[in-house]
Amino acid sequence: MINYIIKRLVTSVITLFVVLTATFFLMHALPGGPFDNEKPLPPKIKANLEAKYGLNKPLYEQYVMYLKNLSRGDLGPTLKYEGRTVNEMIAYSFPASAKLGAVSIIFSLILGIYLGVVAALNQGKWQDRLVMVIATLGVTVPSFVIATLLMYVFSVKLRLLPSSGFAGPKYMILPALALSGYSLSFIARLTRSSLLDVIRQDYIRTAKAKGLSRNVVIYKHALRNALIPVVTYLGPLVAGVLTGSFVIEKIFAIPGLGREFVTSIGNRDFMLIMGTTIFYSTLLVVCNLIVDLLYAVIDPRIKLEA
Repeated sequence: MINYIIKRLVTSVITLFVVLTATFFLMHALPGGPFDNEKPLPPKIKANLEAKYGLNKPLYEQYVMYLKNLSRGDLGPTLKYEGRTVNEMIAYSFPASAKLGAVSIIFSLILGIYLGVVAALNQGKWQDRLVMVIATLGVTVPSFVIATLLMYVFSVKLRLLPSSGFAGPKYMILPALALSGYSLSFIARLTRSSLLDVIRQDYIRTAKAKGLSRNVVIYKHALRNALIPVVTYLGPLVAGVLTGSFVIEKIFAIPGLGREFVTSIGNRDFMLIMGTTIFYSTLLVVCNLIVDLLYAVIDPRIKLEA
């Protein structure tokens, strides 16, 4: 186990380094800069600003300087928010994104697994067909379309829930539903297909022959093995929720890191783009490592060292 974790940490560091390097050079290869506005700045002022942030230096010097600062945990200053650092922006904005993402993931797992179990246990019946219709719609309809429909129905027509802001639990309901549409549907389909395969195995027939109740057979023996593909999907699920939140946060005016990331791209705020990319990449690598370690917890037969 320890050897496996060490190997994964080494490969994770290499992955993050590649992501950092590619993002840095691709970002600087794009035309324009953080101080290129609709109303051009005087050349002298623009030169002073570039000198202040080191943007007038050769690209390789900027890269080395950024790596040195990053080794100390310093993601640098933002180029559009005077007096604020990228570390401060992440510390201020990420809690809202984390709350929204956590609610969305929990909602996707609970309801997705439940719908998948219902569909599998009622294969070919109306419950199965209804779940599959819902899952197909959730997979095919984009999250921003779902967000628009939810806002129109529950905010404009029924006036039950707020359409924007992030001032309490009720403000998270609509964005969490919109954000979890795809992942919930995918988990439902995955759970259904996996559970249908597991309940046909010999050990399930043996458990039934011993006189165990249906609930014990399904939830203690079958569902545990059927959840392995769902656990595998947890890594991409986190990625999907985080990237999906970029759009959802913008639509619902949530002061999260996703909205700041979208804004920073429009502003060409190199430092904030780099800091946000590194932060999210690190988070995803850690989540994928945790998912791999969960395999051995769910199924002791799985040996990570192998």
